[in-house]
Amino acid sequence: MRRDRASKPSAAPIETVEGELDLRALGNALWRKRRWIVIPTILAALLAFVAVNTLTPRYLSEARVLIESRETSYSRPEIDRAVERDRTLLDPEALQSQVQIFQSRDLARKVARDLKLAEYKEFNSESAAYQIMTALVALVGITREPARKTLEERVLEHYYDRLTVYQVEKSRVVAVDFQSEDQELAAKVANAIAAEYLAMQQQAKRDSMKQAGLWLATEIEQLRARVAEAEAKVEEFRSRSNLYVGNNNNQLGTQSLGELNTQLVNARGQKADFEARARFIRDLLKSGKPIEAADITNSELIRRLAEQRVTLRAQLAEQSSTLLPQHPRIKELNAQLGDLDIQIRLEAEKLVRSLENDARISGARVETFMAQLDQLKQQQSALGGQDVQLRAFEREAKAQRDLLESYLARYRDVTARETPDAVPADARIISQAVASSTAHFPKKLPIVAVAAIGMFMFALAFAAMGELLGGGVYRPVEMAARPELETEREREMLPAARAPSSLAATPELVQRRLGELADRMRALGSGIYLIGRAGAHGASGRIAVHLARDLAASGSRVLFLDLDLEAVPSAALLPEPRVAGLSDLLSGAAQFGEVIHRDRASRIHVIAPGRTARDTEQLLAADRLSIVLGALSQTYDYVVMAAPAPAFLLGVDRLARFTRATVLIAGEGGEAAASTEADTLRAKGFANVMIAAVGDTPADRSGRAAA
Repeated sequence: MRRDRASKPSAAPIETVEGELDLRALGNALWRKRRWIVIPTILAALLAFVAVNTLTPRYLSEARVLIESRETSYSRPEIDRAVERDRTLLDPEALQSQVQIFQSRDLARKVARDLKLAEYKEFNSESAAYQIMTALVALVGITREPARKTLEERVLEHYYDRLTVYQVEKSRVVAVDFQSEDQELAAKVANAIAAEYLAMQQQAKRDSMKQAGLWLATEIEQLRARVAEAEAKVEEFRSRSNLYVGNNNNQLGTQSLGELNTQLVNARGQKADFEARARFIRDLLKSGKPIEAADITNSELIRRLAEQRVTLRAQLAEQSSTLLPQHPRIKELNAQLGDLDIQIRLEAEKLVRSLENDARISGARVETFMAQLDQLKQQQSALGGQDVQLRAFEREAKAQRDLLESYLARYRDVTARETPDAVPADARIISQAVASSTAHFPKKLPIVAVAAIGMFMFALAFAAMGELLGGGVYRPVEMAARPELETEREREMLPAARAPSSLAATPELVQRRLGELADRMRALGSGIYLIGRAGAHGASGRIAVHLARDLAASGSRVLFLDLDLEAVPSAALLPEPRVAGLSDLLSGAAQFGEVIHRDRASRIHVIAPGRTARDTEQLLAADRLSIVLGALSQTYDYVVMAAPAPAFLLGVDRLARFTRATVLIAGEGGEAAASTEADTLRAKGFANVMIAAVGDTPADRSGRAAA
């Protein structure tokens, strides 16, 4: 912000430039306007207090319901009793669905009818303000007129306005909050909602069971007909194909084949047994050994003969002790023993022939059984295809029968669970609502406090904005002209930087003057500063570098932009004289990061003229110069640009818009020419044009003498 103060005629002129905000002055201004802040705050608090006391209080009651499966192994269907279920497994979507059931219109209608909410004024009446607002809205067609709303619609509208249902965070508990002007009614409605929810759940389960029972009854009747048809088809095909069933549900042909095969095996075993026994006895007879076989010993006749033989041997042994072998008695006993042995052998041969006959009979039976077995095999092979088809019919009949039995079991479970107490609701009330003695709405103290604080902040902001727009709370930065300056043209020159034209500037004097110039630039604030020599003075480039380093010494971000292609002051700051610079950036051959370099002796950044730069006019006439200057002014606190002052007019459209101030360096005897150039720059739109009169240094004079 820039202001000009009128001064007394005898005083020196004072130039006031934009300054920073004076918080102390702002605080004093707000204190002077305290009545415009305090009075609206008090009025707002009073109005809020009156408003909250005129409102009818509402009381809140809360009931809580736990959502969980309450089925046990006894109330669960028969087919599910073997499976243990998680009684608390519910996903978030299922819980939110239960919340929506609490808010359903059917449940609301039932509660409203049971508790007769239409008889209460708070559910049936509408305030005058609401009626007027609704009528105005109805005029434009947004909603229906209040008179056209039915009694039930009005009751439900107030009902939902007072109802809040939500899931308690990180739990399966649903909270039902209800507000009412009557404490007891609020508790009754909350408890009625919870109870009606449980009743609706039970009724829904009973309805589903009833529908399932009706469907199962229909399916069972159809299945019975299909089972009877399938079984009749099996019996008909079995009788037509002669595939009768014997014991163990085996077909007669298969059963006969198995029995015949068993008999054949037994006959073969008997034949082999008879042949072996006959062969063994015959071998004993041929060898002359004592006949000791089970078949012989088991013969009654042979056993009696053997006993007689034993008796005779005993007598022979007894007589031999007293008689000689040639004694007639001894000979008689020996003859009797010989007859007994002959008889035993004859009986053994008869037994052998009997066994051989049994073996031949068994062989005949084997042949008979084999013939019958071959015949049955042929018959069974002929019936194989029909047997496969019969088994298919039997499987179909069995599947239909199993399905019928499963449906019958389910039907029994369903009919048993149709009673009211057999189906528990998947929820239970864990907290009954009780009447509250504290009003839930309105919260008097918070509402009054919020209204008072809000009005206080609004009034404070309004007063502060008025002071900021009025401009009386800024701290001005003033620079007074030296009293010895008599003409306006001389007052345009910086007083601390002006030196007598007859004296050569010493290094100490130049240092002091440049310090004063840097302080003036800090007072003006951040931006782009043009430092140019007036006429043919050659020290402006070095002065611009000195100013940039001085500004950077205070911690500011400073960039030195060299557009002086004659003196090229940036060459002394960089390690290489020909580096990428402004011309490369403007032509697109380089980016910002490639053209910005660091000064070897300070913290300032440097942009050189560039490799392709021919003259200052070329750089100032580039179309992209405005983009570059805008980007640099937003990145750096100070941008110090060095260029010949006459070249400023070539880029007047670009430079005048971005330039914060322009400093013309006037050499010894060049003050008049610098003033003329300053007038020209002001006329072209350059702001804060200043003249710095710096005497020629010995280097400048020696340079001109050499030229």
